[in-house]
Amino acid sequence: MSLPARPTSRRPGFAILVTLMVVSMSLGGCSSFKDWDPFGKKQKPLPGERISVLTNERSLSADVAPGEAKIILPAPSANKDWPMAGGYANHAMHHIAVRDNLSEVWSRDIGTGADDELRFVSPPVVGDGVVFALDTQSQLSAYDLKTGDNIWDSDLEPENDDEGHIGGGVAYERGRVFVATGFGVVFAVDAKNGKVLWQEKVGIPLRAAPTVRGGRVFIVTLDNNLIAFDARDGKTLWTHAGAQETAALLGGASPAVDNGIVVVPYSSGELFALKVDTGKVIWQENLVSIRRTDAVAALAQIRGRPVIDRGKVIAISHAGVMASIDLRTGRRLWSRDIGGTDSPWVAGDYIYTITNDNELICVSRTDGKVLWVIGLPQFENPKDHEDPIVWSGPILASDRLIVAGSDGEALALSPYDGHLIGVVEMPDGVSVTPIVADGTVIFLANDADLVAYR
Repeated sequence: MSLPARPTSRRPGFAILVTLMVVSMSLGGCSSFKDWDPFGKKQKPLPGERISVLTNERSLSADVAPGEAKIILPAPSANKDWPMAGGYANHAMHHIAVRDNLSEVWSRDIGTGADDELRFVSPPVVGDGVVFALDTQSQLSAYDLKTGDNIWDSDLEPENDDEGHIGGGVAYERGRVFVATGFGVVFAVDAKNGKVLWQEKVGIPLRAAPTVRGGRVFIVTLDNNLIAFDARDGKTLWTHAGAQETAALLGGASPAVDNGIVVVPYSSGELFALKVDTGKVIWQENLVSIRRTDAVAALAQIRGRPVIDRGKVIAISHAGVMASIDLRTGRRLWSRDIGGTDSPWVAGDYIYTITNDNELICVSRTDGKVLWVIGLPQFENPKDHEDPIVWSGPILASDRLIVAGSDGEALALSPYDGHLIGVVEMPDGVSVTPIVADGTVIFLANDADLVAYR
């Protein structure tokens, strides 16, 4: 039961085909990447109908000819923690180091999973060797990163309210876990024992995980308000109000913080840069496309977390705008008519993201050119176009882009040309992006199974 080793070749352009027999044999009750050869060595074909793992249907085309892009990534580097949604407060994780061969080391049930009414909207986090995860009934749990052993559980559900369980998520800093809940309450919890240190009632549901930096906790409310709390005692330091939106996608985007600036995305498509100490507005942008054609496309929400990377803000909206913005001035450096609902991943001079059309793309961080495009599976039943698949990610770990799907599969693809390296079956569908800490890749499946690979 293992993740595929990172590739030893970067040859683009091959096709990977599997048979229905291979799918049924290799995935039935097994949690391991399929042991096909990704580099084109001839093997005896198996009987059965052959189907392409990656779809050829694309709405987006690369701006360069196949093989023209020479992608050179920074060397992988280790990260001990993953303290909040998006990794660190600026959400720029670059190229994370893990072992070449990864195997499942533990799996734990964290509580109540997702159903038709309850959803996971944010991933777990890791701080000082402990994994912190929130289930869909607002139970916060702590697990040893190495062994998966449960350390403590803390029930954060209010006594007289059981209707607000779709919460924002968790973050960690300096021995404290900060939790945003759908009940409109922000908690600070002792990371050692799960004891609630303080709680502040906001009164508005919270759908995005907190961002914490420098003793400040930044929370975005459902009605597009940003609140900065003092991490020590929960005192409100300042607030900022964006434009309210009558409709939005489930979930929200956590703010990004770096160099004394907090960049907050709203469901209105607005993007604000504010001073972290006062909340004063530095600049404002709007990632709403004028080419919206239907009611769903008209949802302007920035659901993917923005990334602050080396003086630039990288952000994408559901409404169809991906942009690079100067952090200090707010000047738009480039923009593309590309929409998405998950967070971009920046690594060196490249940006990886999943579009609204289930395309995994690589974009130049310098000028926004699309360097390659790979279509991900769109339906569990591709013949009849039934059961749409929603993909989460990507993350980049030792020359592997990892994405996870609502169909219960995770894919590993090459960051150099997008070709498929391998597939692993999850215990259930996955709705939140995997995380990596101390060489361990962690998935949270919709049935509330927390699965670790190392």
